[in-house]
Amino acid sequence: MNTKARKVMIIGTGNVGASAAYALLNQNIAEELILVDLNRDRVEGHAQDLADAAAYMPGMMTISTRDVSECADVDIAVITVSGGPLLPGQTRLDELTNTAKIVKKIVPQMMENGFNGIFLIATNPCDIITWQVWKLSGLPRNQVIGTGVWLDTTRLRRSLAQSLDIGAQSIDAFILGEHGDTQFPVWSHSSVYGSPIAEVYRRKTGQELDRERLAEQVRRQGFDIYARKGCTEYGIAGTIVEICRNIFTGSHRALAISCVLDGEYGAKDIAIGVPAVLAQNGVQQIIELQLAEDEQAKFQHSASVIAANIARLP
Repeated sequence: MNTKARKVMIIGTGNVGASAAYALLNQNIAEELILVDLNRDRVEGHAQDLADAAAYMPGMMTISTRDVSECADVDIAVITVSGGPLLPGQTRLDELTNTAKIVKKIVPQMMENGFNGIFLIATNPCDIITWQVWKLSGLPRNQVIGTGVWLDTTRLRRSLAQSLDIGAQSIDAFILGEHGDTQFPVWSHSSVYGSPIAEVYRRKTGQELDRERLAEQVRRQGFDIYARKGCTEYGIAGTIVEICRNIFTGSHRALAISCVLDGEYGAKDIAIGVPAVLAQNGVQQIIELQLAEDEQAKFQHSASVIAANIARLP
């Protein structure tokens, strides 16, 4: 029987980090939750507040605060730091410079102090920062992943499920590419129990599926939420929990997450959203799909945008 306590460190306790901590607590994903933030008052306040909530949970979870260097015993380090809020008209790529400077300070410090767990990047621009963490850490690529397009995939499935009046779990549809403007649905591999999505949609609604409209809706959803409430937090918190759960349980389930590629999909030395099988060592396998010609072109375009932004890392 495995008696080792599972430890998750959340680096950055803003809206995303705090929401992820609460979601991890509620779903009893780990035995110890470690919070890190430069704002000592905020992080201590979150720790005490979460400890109060933990008293009502069926399991037992230890909530603590640490310096980022105290990380040698951590299994999963979730990076949720932010270089600042988006201004009107900006995209996730505009967050790169400020966020990358913070990450450049954090990761080498962690590696010098013995970190050998899995990095999970949930900060934007996710794919570029995932690549940066991989480079700075020197860890094998299976141990550095980003939340990538799994939240976008969930949004796509939820939108289709509402139209088809079926559970989202019954829909096999997902997004590939950048967690950003160049992402795209993989319609050639999307189905409901083997029937192509477009056919099921036509039979159910009597209309043709407007793929472009739906893709744009999913692409813009995060920005729509941000415009209404000033942040996105609960959806990405759920994504973080889902990824942590599948790592800890060694589920071998495939999720569309940001992975460092080494020849897969004809790309190399970038991180981008692709289907990957998760196990206790992180990425067990990257699944290469035979994309339609237009999908392959979209993937290449998305990869080129990511590569161009990797080139401007500070």
